[in-house]
Amino acid sequence: MKVAINSKLYQQASVYAQKKGLNLTAVIESFLLRFIDNSKTDEQPVPDVVLSLLGAGEPVANDDLNAREAYNEYLDEKYK
Repeated sequence: MKVAINSKLYQQASVYAQKKGLNLTAVIESFLLRFIDNSKTDEQPVPDVVLSLLGAGEPVANDDLNAREAYNEYLDEKYK
């Protein structure tokens, strides 16, 4: 199988591989493997800041995931 690549890009990649002491084929294969591995995970990792907030505040009902009902109840109590 052949793959077409811009000759200038090929030269730059070849120089990069030589400087790193690598085979150009190995560099390309490594890139493709990283690209494929990243595309396998559809979910993005949850940042530590968000994880630290889990459990903060009062729990809400499972059917009120965005807490609109809980917030409306809070406002009702506040402005009675």
